[in-house]
Amino acid sequence: MESVRLSAVDNLKVILVAWVIGGHALLGYAAIGGWPYDEVNEVTFHPGVETALAALIGPSGLFFMGTFYFMAGIFTPGSIERKGTRRFITERLVRLGTPWVVSAVVVWPTFVWIAYNGAGQPVSWWHAFTHRDPFLDSGSLWFVGVLLVFSTVLALGPPVRERAITTRTVVGMTVMVAGTTFLTRLVFPARSGQVGDLHLWWWPQCLGMFLLGAIGGRKLAERVPDEIYRACRNVVIGTIAVLPIAAALLGVLDLAKNAEPFLGGWRWQALMLALAEGVLVVAGSLWLIGLAQRRLTGQKPLAEGLARSAYVAFVVQGPILLSLATAMRPLELPAEVKAPAVGAGAIALSFAIGWVVTSRRGASARSS
Repeated sequence: MESVRLSAVDNLKVILVAWVIGGHALLGYAAIGGWPYDEVNEVTFHPGVETALAALIGPSGLFFMGTFYFMAGIFTPGSIERKGTRRFITERLVRLGTPWVVSAVVVWPTFVWIAYNGAGQPVSWWHAFTHRDPFLDSGSLWFVGVLLVFSTVLALGPPVRERAITTRTVVGMTVMVAGTTFLTRLVFPARSGQVGDLHLWWWPQCLGMFLLGAIGGRKLAERVPDEIYRACRNVVIGTIAVLPIAAALLGVLDLAKNAEPFLGGWRWQALMLALAEGVLVVAGSLWLIGLAQRRLTGQKPLAEGLARSAYVAFVVQGPILLSLATAMRPLELPAEVKAPAVGAGAIALSFAIGWVVTSRRGASARSS
């Protein structure tokens, strides 16, 4: 059961990392933005294409990051117990803190500087570093910085008691995530920046899912109960089907122009988005884990290698995405061609680098 549990979660992790990389590539050419290349892009999607993409894959953006924290939470209490608090925090500082610091202080401003100069906007490296909004922008590695905070607090607090996840637990967490998301965005609207690129407006769902994973622990990792799995699947499919219809009825046909009321404040639109996020992140995370346990349990060498490579692929994706987009800039091609090409190339290169790094690390460990 242990190997099946690990392979299912690892295989899901590979898919989610690839999905995030591809999604960042698309956002770089979207009018609504959400990825730094949108600050200098030379072409954007046709509004109709962007609306269609938002309807087809946009809902995943509301809960995929929460799923990463959910998976991390599942295994964190066991890791703390095996290693002890001091060793656990020390290892987390190295594994998560080091990449975040290097990215925020060196890597990310360097590649943003390259992208700006490639776009014919000559700014100095120092300007790219000091004038980012937010300051100490770390690109996609905000995720590991926030995970370091959550992990450290969990390690320093009282031990988390594992218990079975019930329907009542799922509903309660959904309400809590939706409510705290709405309240948090009264102060920190969605997509706002804070020093360190903390994404505070996303913390309710990220922390909520991290804690739900920690509470569910080994039992949840082994198998999501059938009743909860089916209910979550139906809720996610129904919600994703309803969202585009609701958006059309509300007149949200141009995301770049119509998104602002949904981002925060005392607005019914912001409350609706918070509710949709709460439903999708809780039900979606449980459904995806359950689906992996039932469909993604293969342990072939390729799958194992990709799973080992996933974390490195996530870490290096930002510079690769910006480099590929800048390299393709002179080509007179529409965004509908460039974005998929950048995404596919970045996925392949990121995992290839991850494969090489982890293979060498494994060979070095075996030789020692």
